[in-house]
Amino acid sequence: MAAQCTDALVNKVTPELFHRLPDAAAIAAANIAEIEAIVKPVTFYRNKAKNIKATCRLQVERFAGQVPQSIEELVTLPGAARKTATMVLHYAFGIDAGVTVDTHVKRLSERLGFSKQTDLERIEKDLMHILPQSEWGNCFVCLTYHGRTVCEAQKPACDQCPVASLCPSNPLKN
Repeated sequence: MAAQCTDALVNKVTPELFHRLPDAAAIAAANIAEIEAIVKPVTFYRNKAKNIKATCRLQVERFAGQVPQSIEELVTLPGAARKTATMVLHYAFGIDAGVTVDTHVKRLSERLGFSKQTDLERIEKDLMHILPQSEWGNCFVCLTYHGRTVCEAQKPACDQCPVASLCPSNPLKN
């Protein structure tokens, strides 16, 4: 549900969805109108409701109602791409199978000199080469938080940045 939507709104809608439809089987069996009514506050709610229902149907049919535990299986679910797959594996199962790359991670990877790539999967590969696997999941959280609070897209606060002296994009650096 997070695409083109704030985390706060997703976090508000998700508990209601699971309160009314507690598992994949219940969501798969639900009327699409019921799912739409629950997720209506999020952007593109009709498409997201369709993907949620389809994902749960496949989860029940192919994976015995369980969340798959590989990137290859997760990306077969409607609406799930590599970013979602790496997040699910890290947060749900403690599996670091890749680095989650979003707009913040992409921007900071360039600014900090971690990657010169523009393609998300190539950025991910660059990050996987420079970080130990045990830090792949944490990289997303650290860079996203830093990108939201210090190194914003339009106005990076280099004077407040704890890594400013190491940053090749810092205009204040000697």
